[in-house]
Amino acid sequence: MHSTLSLSQATTVPRSNYAFDSHSPSFALSKPINLRFCGLRREAFGFSNLTQSCSSRVRISSRGHSKKIVASAGNNGTPLKSFNYDLIIIGAGVGGHGAALHAVEKGLKTAIIEGDVVGGTCVNRGCVPSKALLAVSGRMRELQSEHHMKALGLQVSVAGYDRQGVADHANNLASKIRSNLTNSMKALGVDILTGVGTILGPQKVKYGKVGFPDSIVTAKDIIIATGSVPFVPKGIEVDGKTVITSDHALKLEFVPDWIAIVGSGYIGLEFSDVYTALGSEVTFIEALDQLMPGFDPEIGKLAQRVLINPRKIDYHTGVFATKITPARDRKPVIIELTDAKTKEPKDTLEVDAALIATGRAPFTNGLGLENINVVTQRGFVPVDERMRVIDANGNLVPHLYCIGDANGKMMLAHAASAQGISVVEQVTGRDHVLNHLSIPAACFTHPEISMVGLTEPQAREKGEKEGFEVGIAKTSFKANTKALAENEGEGLAKLIYRPDNGEILGVHIFGLHAADLIHEASNAIALGTRIQDIKFAVHAHPTLSEVLDELFKSAKVKAPASSSPVSEPVAV
Repeated sequence: MHSTLSLSQATTVPRSNYAFDSHSPSFALSKPINLRFCGLRREAFGFSNLTQSCSSRVRISSRGHSKKIVASAGNNGTPLKSFNYDLIIIGAGVGGHGAALHAVEKGLKTAIIEGDVVGGTCVNRGCVPSKALLAVSGRMRELQSEHHMKALGLQVSVAGYDRQGVADHANNLASKIRSNLTNSMKALGVDILTGVGTILGPQKVKYGKVGFPDSIVTAKDIIIATGSVPFVPKGIEVDGKTVITSDHALKLEFVPDWIAIVGSGYIGLEFSDVYTALGSEVTFIEALDQLMPGFDPEIGKLAQRVLINPRKIDYHTGVFATKITPARDRKPVIIELTDAKTKEPKDTLEVDAALIATGRAPFTNGLGLENINVVTQRGFVPVDERMRVIDANGNLVPHLYCIGDANGKMMLAHAASAQGISVVEQVTGRDHVLNHLSIPAACFTHPEISMVGLTEPQAREKGEKEGFEVGIAKTSFKANTKALAENEGEGLAKLIYRPDNGEILGVHIFGLHAADLIHEASNAIALGTRIQDIKFAVHAHPTLSEVLDELFKSAKVKAPASSSPVSEPVAV
């Protein structure tokens, strides 16, 4: 569902399915974050092309030296003589899967260790099943809107749903994607080693199941990709039935009449969309003074007007849920609220259920980091910009990397996959540094919210420090033909940029299919494309993409467009 952000200036990022800290407006990960968004490769859906996945010969250079690695889909490469594998990945979530597939493509003998199930949080307890539930809530919401249907000239009888059928849809989707992930790795020759992985020392890992002997394997390089788990604050008793985390909620074992959601970040917002569409009343409990603190403030204000105020949702801000007791002995769930500033008791709520959506914590216990002198920071494995692990003395640990939620840079599934691919590029001789500011994020409510780069406050702070002005441009979905044809004109796109040189600092979208629209902006940031150039791109009419077309064209940039050659017209 995915997930806030805050990196150092070198990696300042806006939000983490779930990755921005739901209780921190900055992108520095001072607390567990609240996003879980997915970045599955096409192989996850059974579309792998095995004939093109591996080259028979891959020539790479490293530190001025050239070497060959011979590989084929059948034998998964030839490992270096002194190691069992070229690369071992601990964790088979989206990050580990992306790294493994890219490693095989680059000719590396690769193994992946998984102690739970392939797919990790995203596939089994996050992005994938949550999108199935949100697909249901979107259709229910549309069918229940008499005004919307009437405007389209449609008449629909009373909409209903089968709770178990909805739950089965989410579970079946997760099973399908999990199976396809497993099959794609097996087909490419990735060795899947089952058991809990522990680092014994440099380039050495053991793995095994409880009650069975451990096995020891070695590799030239090792990637940690163990992900995260739901974060539950002290004083909250989770019983998995009436006081639940997102892991439990995705099973949809019941739909409560009244549910309190602790945390109004991405996880909380998405579940509020699901529960209200299915008939529940929702109460948000937010520690900060405003809802949706990780979003750009202007987008958050609009989203609250559309996603919260008209629905059966109320909220308490500036309070902590200091104690939550599950329902028992015919008594309701009891929530004790404390003022976030004064720390004085403020109120007590009695509800049917409570969802704890306070973010996620890294899953790094038991990795054996003490064997290589690595000390975690709030559970996160310290890494540099190239995902290389840093030990307690500030030195790089040779041949050891950490990607995804476990390093805390940006807790998004597709960020983990991108980090893994970046690491594989490095170990095969091509230096690569991932630009986290170009990684998009989305909240799959109805309408959707998406973003990439800096929020307006972050951009203005950066401008003050570096001495440049910040420009703002906006366009409305109400002026877009396709949105109006869908009777979905509620929405806004916002561009944050530098007027002096046309650099895109951030783009935020609230509206129909915002999660799909954001990628034009994220790719522009990744490629360094300036506004004065991208505004000449042609968009099909009538499409929602014209929202961004108008957005870029409305920006006031002082620098001229680059003098790239213009292709000759072709007669058709």
